[in-house]
Amino acid sequence: MHTKVKIGFIGQGWIGKNYADHYEDRGFVVVRYSLDQEYIGNKDRIAECDYVFIAVPTPTTTKGFDDSIVRDAVSVVGDGKVAIIKSTIPPGTTRKLCAQYPNKFIVHSPEFLRESSVRYDVDHPDRVIVGIPEDTKEYKKIAEEIIRLHPKAGYVKIAPVEEAEFLKYTHNTLGYATIVFANILYDLSQVYGIEWQTVKDFILNNPWFPEKYIDPVHKSGRGAGGNCFIKDFAAFHEMYARELKGDTVGIELLEAFVRKNKDLLCASGKDINILRGVYGDEENAGV
Repeated sequence: MHTKVKIGFIGQGWIGKNYADHYEDRGFVVVRYSLDQEYIGNKDRIAECDYVFIAVPTPTTTKGFDDSIVRDAVSVVGDGKVAIIKSTIPPGTTRKLCAQYPNKFIVHSPEFLRESSVRYDVDHPDRVIVGIPEDTKEYKKIAEEIIRLHPKAGYVKIAPVEEAEFLKYTHNTLGYATIVFANILYDLSQVYGIEWQTVKDFILNNPWFPEKYIDPVHKSGRGAGGNCFIKDFAAFHEMYARELKGDTVGIELLEAFVRKNKDLLCASGKDINILRGVYGDEENAGV
């Protein structure tokens, strides 16, 4: 794709900044907009950009999932231009935005970046997924152009937009659940005097089991923490309880994962502020 294409980036946190740096280093014309003093003056310039990556917070709080920042970001994109939402959003969100902004092309392309190696992951993506709201030639062409914008990836998929939105939750909730269960395995292994490294080696050498998220102690403590896992599992729990009200066992299982993870985080003092941001006061957060 010709580097004269102008690419906008709304949000300059650790995700948006590294995407913008990547494309700037490749020679693309880049416009950055965020509420930071350095970039806040670029708001009107975003409307001129052919493609706009949106990487803004989508918090889950005691009031539920909040997509207001994403909606505000899409409003800045110019008519006839392409908004590429990287933020994690529940299935159906992109389609609602398309109805709200019919003169813009809006797709969802989830990111799978690790904060510890974010620039490497941007430069070497293992997956590029583009979710489109309509199965038309125009949207398929846009999706193909977005795939070409990204570096070559081992797994590439153009999918209905709800699938793309759901796949990101699949990634984060499975990671969350794996971490919690690895901690359960760890605690029982210690009771029986079993070396955890033996269990870990067994998992790593079994092609049926995941290779990631099996260290019971990670970074600052135990449990599924970080800026994404806690809020996204809370949003998934909320979605499941809303859409599958009759499955009390499934809802209770998700609640049990949340309770166990809170216990792990609180006992090790890990990401307490993030936990409080999602669940509220100390009692609700489990602190």
